[in-house]
Formats: sequence, structure tokens, C-alpha cells
Amino acid sequence: MRMLINVPESVVADALRGMAAAHPELAVDVENRVVVRGDAPVSGKVALVSGGGSGHEPLHGGFVGPGMLSAACPGEVFTSPVPDQMARAAAAVDSGAGVLFVVKNYTGDVLNFDMAAELAEDEGIQVAKVLVDDDVAVTDSLYTAGRRGTGATLFVEKIAGAAAEEGQPLERVESIARQVNENSRSFGVALSACTTPAKGSPTFDLPEGELELGIGIHGEPGRERRPMMTSGEIADFAVHAILEDMPPRDPVLLLVNGMGATPLLELYGFNAEVHRVLGERGVSVARTLVGNYVTSLDMAGASVTLCRIDEELLRLWDAPVKTPGLRWGM
Repeated sequence: MRMLINVPESVVADALRGMAAAHPELAVDVENRVVVRGDAPVSGKVALVSGGGSGHEPLHGGFVGPGMLSAACPGEVFTSPVPDQMARAAAAVDSGAGVLFVVKNYTGDVLNFDMAAELAEDEGIQVAKVLVDDDVAVTDSLYTAGRRGTGATLFVEKIAGAAAEEGQPLERVESIARQVNENSRSFGVALSACTTPAKGSPTFDLPEGELELGIGIHGEPGRERRPMMTSGEIADFAVHAILEDMPPRDPVLLLVNGMGATPLLELYGFNAEVHRVLGERGVSVARTLVGNYVTSLDMAGASVTLCRIDEELLRLWDAPVKTPGLRWGM
């Protein structure tokens, strides 16, 4: 195993200490595993809280800051955070305007956020929850009942975060988050397996010269394995799978997301192919984001996420944001 770590047991704590050193504008509680924007709670503002297993960085801790999340709860690698973390985060950021939990659809995350909501409500905090379930590759998986939550999480957190930053009420922020999720679809492909620090070896077997179409962000199986395909062929397959499930109606936001080990040289080339396919299908792309945002440790591969948008959602997407992992307009 060749990893830039000390020991597997301290990987998450070490990363949080490093995040605190790099981003003093955040309040990073290493012991309790909570990342909070430094000016929280913000008076009159709905707070957004999300979280999940570590290994998907910059999701979620890298999206804490003005215009996006108020707090994030990192679990152990590929393991849900616990309810106490989430309840502690909600208490730290609630200003009295309520808290929106953004939850990726994985069984552990769903159960623990449900328990956290009960704990927070017992403390007098108003809580709403939005489930992200955008992955069209499979209906159920090793970690999920229903569709998995993947790249659309970024769209939900950014757009709903902008609405909250404007001072919109909890009901409206929740409605916007649901609208974004309902209008988003994703599809991912793996060119290699990922390696968790605890295991020290690939989490699944992907033979040389093959790829996995429809992979999950924890290495869950996809739809099928095929011999290696070209970038253009993968773009054709991924976009077809998305549009088959969600026919285009409006302009779209496009996320071409790296899984952790794919260089930008390849991602930009893949983005060109995705744009080609969308153009052939008559789909108008309003904005494009390319890079590693919802990753799977050191997995090579990429995912495509489309979100149908209207003028209001596009305005909120363009609104200023200042987080470690996403920033513009400030």
C-alpha cells in the first residue's frame, strides 16, 4: 500500500487538522468531526447541513462556507457520520430560521440523519430534510434502497445554499432543493477500483482492459462491464442513460466529475465528448463544471450529472460562493 498517510486509523482526523490549518475561516472540530463556517450561526438565515463518509472530498466539508453549506459532518471512510455529529452541527449553525439536512440516499446516511432530526427537534430546532437520489445506473445497490445520491448533491447544496444566503425561508429553501434533485440525473464509469486506507488493496476486482459502467461512489457494482471504450463511446453511453430517464426540456447544468484519479487533461477531453453528444441530442448547456468534486478516493473514472434549470435556478447557481472546494463571485 502506497498512500500519503500515517496510519489508517487517523486518516480522517489528520485530514481535518490539515483542513483547519489551510482554512482558518472554518471552525473545524476534529474531535467531534464537525466542520462549520466560521461566522455561524448567521442571524435570520436558514442553515444547510450535510455529511457522509469521508473519501469523497471535496464533498462535503469542502463545500462549507458562504453561499453553500453551513456545516458538514465527515464520517469514517465510506461510513456514515453518527446522529450526534449531525445534531451537534445543527445546533452550531441554527439561528432560529431552521436547518435543512441534505442527505445522499445511502441507508446509513438516511437512518442517521432521521435520528439526528429527532434529536435536533427535541432541542427546539426546526428541521427539514431533502434526499438526493440522482443516479440512474441502478435502482438498488449494496448501500441503497432506491437510487444512489451522487453528483446532484453538489447542485442541491450550491443552489439551495444560495437561496438560504439570500434569506429565503426554510420552506422555500427546501422546495428549491427538492426541485433541483427532481430535475437531476447522473451516471458514472470506473476505469479502476478505489483503495480504502483500512483495506490497503482495491475494493473490487476490475480486470485489466475492462471498465464498469454505472459504478457507485463507494465502488458499488454498476450496470455492466465492458472492454475498454473510447471517451466518445463512454460519453454516448452515459448521456443516453441519463436522457432515457430524463428527457430534456430546459437548458441544463452539466457536471463532468472526476472520481479522484483522473487528470483534468482527460476530464476536459471527456467534457468535449459529452458536449458533442448533448449537441447531437439538441440539449442546450447553460453552465459547465469540470473537475474532481464528488470523488471515490483514488478511483479512475468520471461521472456525468445533468440538471434541468429555469432562470431562477440558474440565477442561484451563478450567485457568489466561497468554500474550499467551490468559489466564484466573491
